Amino acid sequence: MKNVLIYVFLFLSPLLFFSAYAQKDTIIRRSPVKTLTDAQYNAILKGDDVNNTAASATMNGYPLPDKVLKYKKELNLTPAQLKQFDEIMKTLDLKKREVAVSVIRNEKMLDSMFRRRFVNEGSIVFYGNRYGLYQGELRTALLTACFNTRKVLTPYQLNKFYTLEKP
Repeated sequence: MKNVLIYVFLFLSPLLFFSAYAQKDTIIRRSPVKTLTDAQYNAILKGDDVNNTAASATMNGYPLPDKVLKYKKELNLTPAQLKQFDEIMKTLDLKKREVAVSVIRNEKMLDSMFRRRFVNEGSIVFYGNRYGLYQGELRTALLTACFNTRKVLTPYQLNKFYTLEKP
């Protein structure tokens, strides 16, 4: 009986965690790729920076545009600045979607090759390197968005942003 309870706890804990996560973070889609968990799949679709690849920018005074936009009233962003941020966000969102499609397609191909036993070292190298390329594209898009965000802000707005962002 004790073993049964332990197994039930071990298997239900992750389910409870993910259902709480799903309620907190909009809708979780089911992953059509068996090599990706639902959480991984949704993070890829949203373009989440799970590896904190924008850290070199954000830690050195180049904020992410979505974080700046949270404080648009406090920073007194002008209509011209808001228009520039709209363009930055559109470009970033487009690149995130492109990368998401590419990563998911790549994962499906790897899964298919291994499942059908139609794999060799060359194809592993090829698709493995493509994954790195996609990660690099996402990083470049995030860093570029940070760079462009800083260019839009005045020095006063930038200082005020970091004052507001401090915990």
